[in-house]
Parts: sequence; C-alpha cells; structure tokens
Amino acid sequence: MKKWKQLVMACAFVVGLGVSALPVSPVSAINVFGGCGGQSASAVCKAQGDSATSMAQIITNTLLLLLGIVSVIMIIIGGIRYTTSAGDASRIKAAKDTIMYSVVGLVVALLAYGIVTFVANRF
Repeated sequence: MKKWKQLVMACAFVVGLGVSALPVSPVSAINVFGGCGGQSASAVCKAQGDSATSMAQIITNTLLLLLGIVSVIMIIIGGIRYTTSAGDASRIKAAKDTIMYSVVGLVVALLAYGIVTFVANRF
C-alpha cells in the first residue's frame, strides 16, 4: 500500500512540474455587452446601463432560483431516503437531517433575498 501511495505522489509531482512548464497563452477580457447592439432580451443586456443594485438583484434572483431547485431536489432525496430506510434508526436520522438542512438552507436563502431587496430599495 505504501508503494502505491509513493507512486501516486510521484505521478502527481511529475504532472505538476509538467503543467508548470507549459507556456502560458495570453488572455484578454471579454466584452459581455458586445452582443447588446440590437434589442436583446438577456439579463446582461437589460442591466447594461443599470446601477449596482439592479445587478445585485439579478445575481440574487438567479442564485435564489438555483438554491430553490437544489433545495427541492434535496427534500425529494431526503424523502426517498426516509421511505427506504426500512426502520433503521441511523438511516431515518440521516434522512430527517437531509430534509431539515435543505429546509433551513431554503429559509436562509429567502432571508438573504429579503435583506438584499430591502437594502436595494432603501438606497
């Protein structure tokens, strides 16, 4: 087992050296508003002339949507784990914890949305 560990570490070291020896290509910034010449309906084009508060609201709304989707999926997974636990106490507790943590995460996300909306409307 020790030989495998040494072999893996040696391979990682060689790959790391190889990656660091590669030439770096030049990079430049991308103009995200370049495609907004016409009437585009994307959120980026709509926010082109807006202030930072509207950009924060767009970002918050997008993250809230993603978090809501993940939370619903985790609640469903917790429910499936609960129904398939077959009376095992540790599996029941794990399933209940999954459901509870996903609901708590959803509540925190909704509170964050409320705080961002409140602050954005005040200023």
